[in-house]
Amino acid sequence: MHATAYYLNPYLHYEPTFRHDDPQVKEGLHMSMRRLVKDVAERKKINLQLVEFHSARGLFSIEKAKDSRKIMQHGEWWEMFSDGTPKLRIFAIRVLSLTCSSSGCERNWSSFEMVIQFNLMTLFYLFDNFTYLV
Repeated sequence: MHATAYYLNPYLHYEPTFRHDDPQVKEGLHMSMRRLVKDVAERKKINLQLVEFHSARGLFSIEKAKDSRKIMQHGEWWEMFSDGTPKLRIFAIRVLSLTCSSSGCERNWSSFEMVIQFNLMTLFYLFDNFTYLV
């Protein structure tokens, strides 16, 4: 999924350092497409539209699209400049809108931390009381 987000990110895709020929990126893109788009005919349309995006044709080539790559949110950029590639637009927005943050993990770590603190406090309490018994 990360490779797909990397490929469809307009800010990164048109940079000189973009790894368009990296087999892992392409494999990740096509694996994600197979997972998220079940219809084979729709996947074929997306593949054809990927060429438009990669080659910066149509609305992707206008100056406003080029200038906006680095300043707009990715989903908004796709909404604005992908009218000629409707199937790719849906796929790109879906992928780029997926949550890629650690906030869910942080929430879990906070809960874990509370359990550990509770257990440590219990151990200290038991240890203090045990010393009185001895």
